[in-house]
Amino acid sequence: MTRVLYPGSFDPVHNGHVEMVETAAGLFDEVVVAALINPAKGDGLFDLEERMAMLDECFSHLTNVRTTMFDGLVVDLATEAGADFIIKGLRAVSDFESELQMAQMNAAISGVQTLFLPTASRRSFLASRLIREVARLGGDVNDMVPVPVRTRLENRLAT
Repeated sequence: MTRVLYPGSFDPVHNGHVEMVETAAGLFDEVVVAALINPAKGDGLFDLEERMAMLDECFSHLTNVRTTMFDGLVVDLATEAGADFIIKGLRAVSDFESELQMAQMNAAISGVQTLFLPTASRRSFLASRLIREVARLGGDVNDMVPVPVRTRLENRLAT
């Protein structure tokens, strides 16, 4: 059985994330989606419990996907979860540069390897940071996020 870990802040989860998890669920026996707090990204729009609820709702149709949250090193969670690999999505060359460095560091400190999966071109522009910004300014992100996220964004940002 091959188990992979898909870590991220998922603040909020968007359709690019959903695509990644659906792809991984078709390729591997089990996918563990892990929400984390990334101090480098500042204060989030949603707390971890809210993100977990959104992840659970967004992936409830996939029987080989489970969700968790964590605080610490991704490789520690990968080991704890029994993950064979960490998976990361690539939208552009700039993603590869930063993700490659992180993958090499993770392999050096733990031996856990990272696999890169490209996103579909129609979703390559999606980023949680941009979705938060557009939504906060009243823009329409409905086609960029799953329904459970859309509802929470509307409730959170209602004036």
